[in-house]
Amino acid sequence: MQVAPTPAKSKTLATWLAFLVGTLGLHRFYLHGLRDRLGWALPVLTLIGLAGLRRVEQYGQDDVLSWLLLPVLGFTVAGTMLQAILYGLTPDARWHARHNPDLTDPAAAPHSGWAAVIAVILALMVGATVLMATIAFSGQRYFEYQVEEARKISQ
Repeated sequence: MQVAPTPAKSKTLATWLAFLVGTLGLHRFYLHGLRDRLGWALPVLTLIGLAGLRRVEQYGQDDVLSWLLLPVLGFTVAGTMLQAILYGLTPDARWHARHNPDLTDPAAAPHSGWAAVIAVILALMVGATVLMATIAFSGQRYFEYQVEEARKISQ
């Protein structure tokens, strides 16, 4: 019985999956299959962060639980943008050696082009923006909380 060869995994597709739906872990499932634990952890972390966003909408920024949960979403988005950047910047030969090891004909391997470069540029812009906003929001809320607690102690 002959086993059918697995189709080659495209670096461009993996990069775009990480950029567009990385928080759902689809890029991890594409590359590593449904048994990938990090792939299953990403939607859970995204839901936790979205719960924080929902709490901000309901209770405002003064809700302590919301400012603890909201950065989870920001760091998850920033992390998946970093994965998209890493995928897109991996040289084709190294990509195929890692994700397409049974590929015998290098000419038949899918080559990445400008689509991967554009995804890397967009992921860099979105990831940097989300990361800086997350750090700024978390830092601000932490120091405001410290001031509030200091006022309670002093009274």
